[in-house]
Amino acid sequence: MIKNKLKIISLIFATILLLSCKNDNKPTLNQLPSLKGKNILMVYGGWKGHQPAVFVAKVSKWLESSGAKITLSDSLEVYTNKKIMDATDLIIQYWTMGEITKEQFLGLETAIKKGVGLAGCHGGLADSFRQNPEYQYIIGGQWVEHPGKKIDYTVNILDINDPISDGIKDFEIKDTEQYYMHVDPNIKVLATTKFSDSIHLWIKDRVMPIAWKTYYGDGRVFYLSIGHDPKDFDTLEAKELLFRGIRWASGSKYEPKENTLSAVYE
Repeated sequence: MIKNKLKIISLIFATILLLSCKNDNKPTLNQLPSLKGKNILMVYGGWKGHQPAVFVAKVSKWLESSGAKITLSDSLEVYTNKKIMDATDLIIQYWTMGEITKEQFLGLETAIKKGVGLAGCHGGLADSFRQNPEYQYIIGGQWVEHPGKKIDYTVNILDINDPISDGIKDFEIKDTEQYYMHVDPNIKVLATTKFSDSIHLWIKDRVMPIAWKTYYGDGRVFYLSIGHDPKDFDTLEAKELLFRGIRWASGSKYEPKENTLSAVYE
């Protein structure tokens, strides 16, 4: 009888230990920061073809339903407003091309260095301010081309142990742009895509990052290249990647700094 009890107790402890190890090794969605009470600044504008106002309307509904406090600006001048920037936890920018002044850029850069997060997608973050390489330095990548323009392609989840991408399966995205980019080879890549030779023969089988996370100073930076049209986020997996990335980036001021270094050439 005593032996049986000891066996049961041993089995219970072994199960607890196994579950503990599993939780340590496999991050879950619950590890992402909450948006409740967070101050989020959404800055939108630039090229009208990306429908920046439609994007903001769509995404702000998700954020408000999660308890975030939203400030909207259709002017880059908000980056010079120290009072707003100091109170901001996260910036979501959707501003394609255009130009940013030295003062506006300094306000944005200073805030991120101090721990304000930055998140965004497609040309609204990685094709902004083409004449400003310092801005591209913050993002960790820059748009170069979208072969074939609007096409169907596959998104492959690369990092299944990161809470942003954990549990999301590879998926198809329809009738949108597949970005070819120049990227920092040290960013932590979460998802990729592969090019075919249907448009350009020389890019066949080239793999390109499609979602990543990095730091600039103390600020978390999240980028997703999906998002040419706001309808792209009717695809559940695309919406989930963006929303989780936003949650992660919102935690700069409150969460321990992660090691996102993932150098390709080591």
